[in-house]
Amino acid sequence: MSRSRYEKDSGLGVRMFGTLFGLGFLYVILAGVLVAVGINAIFVLVLSGAFLFGQWWFSDTLSMKAMRAKEVTPEQAPSVHAIVDRICALADMKKPRVGISDSPVPNAFATGRSPNRSVVVVTTGLLKQLNEEELEAVIAHELSHVAHRDVTVMTIASFTSILAGFITRSAMWGSMVRDRRDQNTAVVFMAVMAVSAIVYFVSFLLIRALSRYRELGADRGAALLTGKPSALASALVKISGGMNAIPDKDLRSMEPVSAIAFAPAFKGGKGMGMEAIFATHPSLEKRLEQLAKISAQLGER
Repeated sequence: MSRSRYEKDSGLGVRMFGTLFGLGFLYVILAGVLVAVGINAIFVLVLSGAFLFGQWWFSDTLSMKAMRAKEVTPEQAPSVHAIVDRICALADMKKPRVGISDSPVPNAFATGRSPNRSVVVVTTGLLKQLNEEELEAVIAHELSHVAHRDVTVMTIASFTSILAGFITRSAMWGSMVRDRRDQNTAVVFMAVMAVSAIVYFVSFLLIRALSRYRELGADRGAALLTGKPSALASALVKISGGMNAIPDKDLRSMEPVSAIAFAPAFKGGKGMGMEAIFATHPSLEKRLEQLAKISAQLGER
C-alpha cells in the first residue's frame, strides 16, 4: 500500500495476494496444457505478455476513452478539484488527475497503473445528484482504491480470464493447433476448450470475489478517513435509487467500467443467491449495514 493516512486493510492485502497467486497458478496450468497439446509456447507467452503490458500500461487511457471522460483543470472544475485536494491533504497522498464524464449515470471510478498514474473520474450525473458532503465521501471512496493499489491489482487480475477467453475462441477455430490433419485433433480441441473454459470460470469467480471485498474496503476506508459514514450511505442510497430513472442505453454505456465504478449501473436487483456470487459489487444492504456499524463506532450523529 502506498503511504497515506487511509487505514491499512490487511484483509484486502491478503485477498489481493491470494487472488494473484491463484490466477498465476491457473495461468501456469493453462500454459502447460497448451504446450502439451502442441500449441506454440513462444507464441502464447509473447502474445499474453504483450497483452498484459498493454492492458496495464494504458489502463487509465482505455477507461477514460471508453467513458468519453476528459481530464479537467482546477479552473474548469474548481469544486471537484477542491474536494480532491481536501481528501488528498487529509490522507497525505499524492493528488491524482481529475476527469469528468458527460454521462447522466450518477457514478465515479478510479483507474491507472499506479498511484502516480491514477485518475479519478466523476460523471456529470453524480455532480448533479449529490451534495458536497456526499460527493466528498464518494471521492474519498475512490481515492481509497488508489491508496490501496487495488485498482492496479484488478487490472492485472483480469488478464488471466481474458487470455483464457481468447484461447477458447482461438481453439474453437482451430487456428492455434499445429497439425489439423492429425486424427487426434478432436481430442486436442476438446482438451484445450475444457481447460480454457475452467480457467476462465475460476478466474472469473476469484476476480468477482476480490471486487466485492475491495468495494467494502473502500467504503470502510472512506468512512474512517472522513469520519462521515452517513454521508457515504446517503450517496449510496441516492445513486442506487437514481439508477431507475436512467435510460437503459445510458446504463449500458457504463459497462466498460462497471467493475471499477462506485456503484453497479443497473436497475433493481437485490444481490441474492447466484446473483451475489457473480456480482462485481456487494449488495446495497451489505454496504449500508457496514457503514451503520462504523457510524455507531465513531459515535456519529
